[in-house]
Amino acid sequence: MDNTSHTKNKGKVKERVQGFGRFLSGMILPNIGAFIAWGLITALFIPDGWLPNSNFAKLVSPMITYLLPLLIGYTGGKMVGGTRGGVVGAISTMGIIVGSDIPMFMGAMIMGPLGGYVIKKFDNMIEGKVPAGFEMLINNFSAGILGAMLALIAFSGIGPVVLSLNGLLKDGVEAIVKAGLLPLASIFIEPAKILFLNNAIGNGILVPIGAQEAKAIGKSVFFLLESNPGPGLGVLLAYWVFAKGAVKESAPSAIIIHFIGGIHEIYFPYVLMNPLLVIAVICGGASGIFTFQIFGAGLIAAASPGSIIAVLAMTPKGGYFAVVAGVLVAAAVSFVVSAVIIKSTNKKTDGNELEEAKLKSSELKLKKKDEISETSGVTAKTFNKVIFACDAGMGSSAMGATTLRTKFKKAGYNIEVVNCAIEAIPKDAQIVITHETLTARAKNVAPNAEHISVKDFLNNPAFEILSARLKPIDNTNNKVNIEPKNVVKNESKILEKKNIKLGLESTDKYTAIKMAGRLLYEGGYVEEEYIDAMVQREDDLSTYIGKGIAIPHGVGESKKNIKKTGMVVLQFPNGVKFDEEIAYLVIGIAGVGDEHLQILSNIAIAIEGEDESITDKLKNTQDVQYIYDLFTIKLED
Repeated sequence: MDNTSHTKNKGKVKERVQGFGRFLSGMILPNIGAFIAWGLITALFIPDGWLPNSNFAKLVSPMITYLLPLLIGYTGGKMVGGTRGGVVGAISTMGIIVGSDIPMFMGAMIMGPLGGYVIKKFDNMIEGKVPAGFEMLINNFSAGILGAMLALIAFSGIGPVVLSLNGLLKDGVEAIVKAGLLPLASIFIEPAKILFLNNAIGNGILVPIGAQEAKAIGKSVFFLLESNPGPGLGVLLAYWVFAKGAVKESAPSAIIIHFIGGIHEIYFPYVLMNPLLVIAVICGGASGIFTFQIFGAGLIAAASPGSIIAVLAMTPKGGYFAVVAGVLVAAAVSFVVSAVIIKSTNKKTDGNELEEAKLKSSELKLKKKDEISETSGVTAKTFNKVIFACDAGMGSSAMGATTLRTKFKKAGYNIEVVNCAIEAIPKDAQIVITHETLTARAKNVAPNAEHISVKDFLNNPAFEILSARLKPIDNTNNKVNIEPKNVVKNESKILEKKNIKLGLESTDKYTAIKMAGRLLYEGGYVEEEYIDAMVQREDDLSTYIGKGIAIPHGVGESKKNIKKTGMVVLQFPNGVKFDEEIAYLVIGIAGVGDEHLQILSNIAIAIEGEDESITDKLKNTQDVQYIYDLFTIKLED
């Protein structure tokens, strides 16, 4: 095999592994809130909790046994087969739950997608063959019958396999303990915990051994092997520091529940989202045990729940340094390994992959205009609506949609183009255009749509790709005049001249973003917290939109920090580097509702109506009025 083939195969394997990780993440991430709710109830109300309450504690077992696995099963099934897939996935998951005496999260992650896949294949098989009037009957009975069959398979097949794995892990721990290779016990203990076998390993093996040792010498390291909160703390801290989006935002609350509340199960889903993180907790656990042995650490009794407070409460007098050292070393090692894994999975596509994407785009342009999309079944001539989506649906997609809409009008095509957030993409969307780093998320929301990836929102081939499929129109009389008919004389309250800063010295993109945010704050448009949200938005996805312009703005949740709609314009004649692109104008945006979309549309129209020299004009002009007029002109209907 030559080097080229080897490189391609390696790239395919990498892509599949990353795709598998994203799929697992997609099942768990939407349900993190449910895990946190369970963790809070557990930490507070169990007998060893902070506010013991026997009535409220009755919620703990049903939630972890039934609710959480069913949510994962439903989500996995829905990802594969839509709502019907979610229902069948939940039914299938019930079989795996009842067939085992431990929480069946891994089983749910198998049976949920399997249920979705089966019902999806069945629906494809009968498509167009159902007699009129029998649709509901066949839909309901098919989901029920297939779900029941899969539940029986799960009950009799998957459950026993997981229980056998439980026994294997317990035997492994016992063997390593007897051999005196205590740090290596983490190879079995940490994966067992992730499979929610922590109680079986802890109470079934380690606590009895620890009790015997503590009776003889007054303390035992075995009480620390499973209850050490260090490995889980390292994983959660790495997510908090290096991850993006919702998982990053949920990590701090999980840290509190895990480290202070002592509910280790709260971090298990975070590892399941990226199975490579098992390596991190194994390394952290082994390092912690090794440190415990060096300093002679041990507890006088089992720490329940496994919070740092309970661990310290069970530490004998004079043994605090040894115990704390082991916890901190475990957390540090786990954090470092987790950081490497998380950062590597967050990397953007490399140059070769971008070139391949460009080639694919070029090939699409040459397709016959009657061709039918392979991914969606949308006939080339019949699409009448295009969705332009971005992370928040506030800035980038609005400008992209305006640009594309203008091009369609100039060409004489009556195609509706709308913008929205990724999560708000209509389920019946035909064509969805997103930034290349958001396409995977968009496909999860609208799996039946055709998806087009672009590198920037202003200068992209979307129009060429789509117009090649449309019937040519004699557009001699259909030109759209994008020149302003009438300039509104009133001063804009959204963009004020004092907030247009020209001739600034070049800096890094984060400093430029903070400068824009500070200007919005000083102008009374936002609260100071909005500045951090703008930086976070840039971490999630570059706000560079093309033609030398970047439009930094806050993430969706930062809307609460916006007092009124406003924009500021910062000009950097020598440019600011936004990843691989150079921005000469950094336009800070804070929008209440849709008030800012008019100016975004004006920006897109003004720039689209100019030739490539517009970039030079924008970066070199010393006329504040020129910038002001360009971005505040309104067109008469």
